[in-house]
Amino acid sequence: MQGALPQLDWLRDPPALASLARGPEPARVGNVRIGTASWTEQTLLASRTFYPRAANTPERRLRYYARHFGVVEVDATYYALPTSAHAHAWVDRTPADFVFGVKAYAAMTGHPVEPARLDRDLTQLLPKTLRTARSARDLPPEVIEEIWRRFRAALEPLRVAGKLGYVLLQMPKWFPPNRESRAYLERAAGRLAPLPVAVEFRQAGWMAEARRARVLEFLRATGLVYVSVDEPQDTPASVPPLAETTSDELAVVRFHGRKQATWARPGVSTTERFGYLYGREELGEWVEKIRGLAQRSRAVHVLMNNCYQHYAVQNAKDLAVLLESR
Repeated sequence: MQGALPQLDWLRDPPALASLARGPEPARVGNVRIGTASWTEQTLLASRTFYPRAANTPERRLRYYARHFGVVEVDATYYALPTSAHAHAWVDRTPADFVFGVKAYAAMTGHPVEPARLDRDLTQLLPKTLRTARSARDLPPEVIEEIWRRFRAALEPLRVAGKLGYVLLQMPKWFPPNRESRAYLERAAGRLAPLPVAVEFRQAGWMAEARRARVLEFLRATGLVYVSVDEPQDTPASVPPLAETTSDELAVVRFHGRKQATWARPGVSTTERFGYLYGREELGEWVEKIRGLAQRSRAVHVLMNNCYQHYAVQNAKDLAVLLESR
């Protein structure tokens, strides 16, 4: 039966987990779900601070993760197209009320792509001169259309099971607030309909004070969910930490850490960019903001993307404690 999980008494919490905040399990307060932006990040696995030794397969890790959290973001789909087999496995390995955020494949948001990681038949459609292309703009239109179609079809098992929280379109810093970009987002909403789609901007101009209200109204009219962010400030890629929602159904908040020195620096590793452990006071700045979102949207999904060792897990649990206790 979908959602019926075996007893996991043999998967005892590792001793190191005792040092983390012990909030509600799974981490959920009212209509607010809290989780992390990956359950397979390599430094988390290597740290042995969250998973017990017996959670040594993808299936066991996801089952164990789902004991602690009610939402997770799938990051692997940014690097390679998912399949329906992946989605079926995610459905089968999680409780009935668990949900997934799924990050859009890189080519869908104009990020660099590796043609070698495309499905083989799609790679064969590329001209030989493009088989080492790095820009999504280099891909033929028919390949781009097929990428959108396959991505959408692969998530159908999640949609049918009621486990698809949202598709995340993380737009790059070179995606400016203009008519062409708005048209792109409108097409994206149409291509993915009726899936819930959330948009995160990495270009400060979108949320400039003079433009903010128009952008939020555009997203609401287009059926797109604005992603609120906590991230380093005062860089061209910095979006202010506004708690906004453009949907009565869903609000999404993502925490990226506050490592300002490396946030906008090209070529740095994910550890250098996101390896930041929030203090309780920093998380406390968001408690009332998140409660406000919870009054305006039916569901709120909060994801910790400071994925380095135990940081995201600890901060997700910390935030759940703060939301429950204040």
